[in-house]
Amino acid sequence: MCIVLLSGCSVLRITYPQAPTLAYWMIDNYVDFTSAQTTRARESIGQVYAWHRSTQLPIYAALLQRARTEVASSVTPAQLCRWVDEIQAQMNASFDYALPAVAEIALTLDAKQLEHMQARFDKTNADFRDDFMQPDPKDRLQAAVKRSVERLETFYDRIDDRQRDEVVRAVAASPFEPERWLADRIARQQIVLQTLRRLQRERASPAQAQAALRMLADQVQHSPNPAMREAQERLKRYGCQFAARFHNGTTPKQRKFAAERLAGWEEDVRALAAEPKTPSGPPPT
Repeated sequence: MCIVLLSGCSVLRITYPQAPTLAYWMIDNYVDFTSAQTTRARESIGQVYAWHRSTQLPIYAALLQRARTEVASSVTPAQLCRWVDEIQAQMNASFDYALPAVAEIALTLDAKQLEHMQARFDKTNADFRDDFMQPDPKDRLQAAVKRSVERLETFYDRIDDRQRDEVVRAVAASPFEPERWLADRIARQQIVLQTLRRLQRERASPAQAQAALRMLADQVQHSPNPAMREAQERLKRYGCQFAARFHNGTTPKQRKFAAERLAGWEEDVRALAAEPKTPSGPPPT
């Protein structure tokens, strides 16, 4: 069941209003803002947040409402992959809105900050190795199964032994290759740093920076390596196939739990969208 606080509000209602602060801390962790950058970054993040709250939350509420009706029935892999695409489209819309502000900040980053970003990349890569690349194959499988079971039980409540065995088989047969994913991840991180250095070296204009960052965002989302793009698509299809197969084998009680979970999220999102807020204003520039 949803975690309910003493105030009666769910975790989402508590954390979403903190999104501007959390987003600032996350970005600062990568770039180590200067005092001047901090002021502008906080202003821009606040504008993006206000826009997201007023324009995107109603869209997410409608998506959750639709999902709530669909989980009562069997689903197809294609249906679930369309959900993935729709959610990604909404994330892309948020990036497009924030792009002018992102470009503005990117043009002010110096060499020391890019070194800091490289160090942060190194840390996240080490975390990836710890999480996904255990030397013992049994430990690696066990960790992957644990992650999958936790995600499924968040949505469906407790799963039974038969369902857990299905998860084990699906994880064991997954086309996910963490070594390959990490190598591609590192390559794309270098593209990020090279792009930012080039913008500094060429004294790019805001328009040039936006164009470069838009291309960069596409490369981060879709590997520039054709073989890796195919691997990404293959893993997406496999995930949709497994998720559909697992959902179609759930019990009425589990589907009811999933519908209630979605209804709770929808209620939270609608409540957040309806709360008084300041006008979002034009896109940050």
